[in-house]
Amino acid sequence: MGSGGLERAVELLVRQVGHWEQPRWAAVAAGGNVPRAGLVHRLVQEIANLAADAEGGRRRVVPRLDNDLALPDQLRVVAADLVAAAPPPEVLARAAAEVTATRDTL
Repeated sequence: MGSGGLERAVELLVRQVGHWEQPRWAAVAAGGNVPRAGLVHRLVQEIANLAADAEGGRRRVVPRLDNDLALPDQLRVVAADLVAAAPPPEVLARAAAEVTATRDTL
């Protein structure tokens, strides 16, 4: 899978959640006990970790911002970082699968 698959998966998730307000972010995700915002932040961290690995750099903690409305933008940024790192196709496929799984859970 090329970068287009990841970019498409991110765009679909952002379209799904981009209009959410705080109460929706605070609601528990389907089939779990984690708020939706926590689930998306975990995804952002995972994509950031994949980007750091692809760049050969050190993994860093993605800050958990006070405003959950910033999560779609954070996802876009870390996904763009991963694509820019030009990882092997299997890494992009893994990232796209993570995004899709998160979208399905929300």
